[in-house]
Amino acid sequence: MKQAGSATLLFENRPYVLSAASVAGKAEEKGPYGHVFDEIMEDDRLGEKTFEQGERKMLLKALCRAMTRVGLPMEEAGCLLAGDLLNQIVTASYAARELAIPYLGLYGACSTMTEALLLGATLVDGGYRDRALCAACSHFSTAERQYRFPLEMGTTAPPHAQRTVTGAGAVLLGASPLPHTGFRHVRLEAATLGRVRDLGITDANNMGAAMAPAACDTIGRHLEDRGMKEMDFDWIVTGDLGDFGSRMLRELAAEADLDLEDRHMDCGSMIYSPQQGYHCGGSGCGCSAVLLASYVLPQIERGAVRRVLFLSTGALMSPLSACQGESIPGIAHAISLVYEE
Repeated sequence: MKQAGSATLLFENRPYVLSAASVAGKAEEKGPYGHVFDEIMEDDRLGEKTFEQGERKMLLKALCRAMTRVGLPMEEAGCLLAGDLLNQIVTASYAARELAIPYLGLYGACSTMTEALLLGATLVDGGYRDRALCAACSHFSTAERQYRFPLEMGTTAPPHAQRTVTGAGAVLLGASPLPHTGFRHVRLEAATLGRVRDLGITDANNMGAAMAPAACDTIGRHLEDRGMKEMDFDWIVTGDLGDFGSRMLRELAAEADLDLEDRHMDCGSMIYSPQQGYHCGGSGCGCSAVLLASYVLPQIERGAVRRVLFLSTGALMSPLSACQGESIPGIAHAISLVYEE
C-alpha cells in the first residue's frame, strides 16, 4: 500500500469485493430501488420485542447473507468492521457478540460504511487479513427517538429534514476471488481519509448542509492526490446528503472548479420517491450501505460503469451536543471502486 498526496491510500493488491447483501424496511421497499434489496423486513421489529432488537436482527441477516452467498461459514470472515447510529454502537456490538469473530466497532455516523470499507481494504491489502466483513445499519424507529423525538409524539418534520433509512448493508472483501462468488470484477483501488468540516450548522434536522462541505473537500482532495479529473469517474456517489445537501454540494463544487453535474448521485435522494413525502430524502448509515450493496456494486460487476468514487457522509453529532447548541461537524471518506476483467 502506498500513500498519494495528503490523505489518499493506493491499494497495491486491490482487494476484491467477494459478496454483498442488503436488508431494508417497508418504506424503503416502496422507493425506486425497493426491487433490488435482498430482503425486506416483514415488520419494524422483525418479530422481536423492541425496535433495537429488530435492528440487531436486521444487521445479522445482512451479515449472514453476505457469507452464505459465497458458501463460507462466519468464522472465515476474517474480521468484522461495523457500526450504527445508536449510543455505544450497541447494534453492531451485540451482533458481534453473537457471531464471535474478531470485531472492530466503528462510529462515523452516516459515513460508517465507507469507513469500514477503507479500513477493511487496508487490512486485506496489507496482508493482515485474508478477508474482512464490512457493514453498517440504521433504523428509523431507533434513531428518531434517540436524536429527535419519541415516535409517539408525532412531531412534524421541517421541509429540509431527511428520514432515517431502515436498512443494513454488508460487503465481504478478500485478497483473491472465490470460485463460486457472485462478484469477480469489483476491486478497491484507492481510498481517501476525510477531514472534519464544520460550517456552524446547529439544526439537527439539516444534516445535508452539515455534511456537504466535507463531501466537497474529500472529492477535491481525492482528485488532487491522484492527479485525476471528475470525468475519470463514471459516477461520484455520495452517501446521504439528500436533496438540499446535494444542491449545496454542487454549489460548493462549482466554487472549487469541480464539475459534478452529470455524474453526481446521492443515495439519500435516490432511496425514496417524491410521492412518499419524506421531504429531502433519506439519511442514516444504512442509506449508503443498502444502495452500495444492492445497486452500485452490481452495476460495476456487470460493467455498466467502470469506475465509481463512493463517499458516505456523516454528521458527527450526539443527542447531548445538539441540546447544548453545539454545531454539527461533518465527515466524508471516499473509496474508488473499479471494474477489472
